[in-house]
Amino acid sequence: MTIPQLMRQAGYTYLPGRGSDDSYIRVLGRSPYPRFHAYVQEENGQLIINLHLDQKRPGYGVSARHNGEYDGPVVEAEARRLSQFISHD
Repeated sequence: MTIPQLMRQAGYTYLPGRGSDDSYIRVLGRSPYPRFHAYVQEENGQLIINLHLDQKRPGYGVSARHNGEYDGPVVEAEARRLSQFISHD
């Protein structure tokens, strides 16, 4: 299974224009935020997923502010959920 297929099966949508890694999001309701945001790459046969929770749109201005959570129970639960999709591949 390819990375796009795996992420689509896990409920994620491709987000273009985010650098060299593939970027995917999974929204948690009807509005765009909060959402899980995952950067995915394959390196030496290993799948590497950098996951965080975007609580709201980043505020960019005088100081760049990213409203992401990189750990905590919600992010850890989503990481476990993603692991189940990967282990069933």
